[in-house]
Amino acid sequence: MGELLHQPGFLGTSANFAADMTLVLSLLIAGALSLGAVLARRGDYRSHRVLQTAAALANAILVLWLMILPFRDFVAPGLPDRLGDRFIAVTTLHAAVGASALVLGLFVVFRANGLMPKPLRFQNYKRVMRVSYALYILATLIGIVVYLTWFVG
Repeated sequence: MGELLHQPGFLGTSANFAADMTLVLSLLIAGALSLGAVLARRGDYRSHRVLQTAAALANAILVLWLMILPFRDFVAPGLPDRLGDRFIAVTTLHAAVGASALVLGLFVVFRANGLMPKPLRFQNYKRVMRVSYALYILATLIGIVVYLTWFVG
């Protein structure tokens, strides 16, 4: 599997297969989360919960599998001294927004599926879900900038 991930990518940039796959999967997850938001607006809360749960878990797997190691290997060694470099700055911003979206999104998933301990259950559910969704979409947009910075610009 490792050999496949390091093969040339399929989007016609200088990216490898792993980077192209990460971008495409991130866009699919963002699409699934957006569809889930539409389902909630239509009142189909069961389908909304199932889709959002699946998308949030897929995102967690994607982050843990394909995003943390490149950040550790290529960005973290330049921190904080090279934050003025566009490459380091945009990737660090993506990591900060993405980590916030991931943590809050998983928190919402645990709450929605009855897995949150009672003292940690929040009441203003709609607002927290909306913030989580907004953070995820923002992280996705910044992720596109990261991809363009690393492999196109």
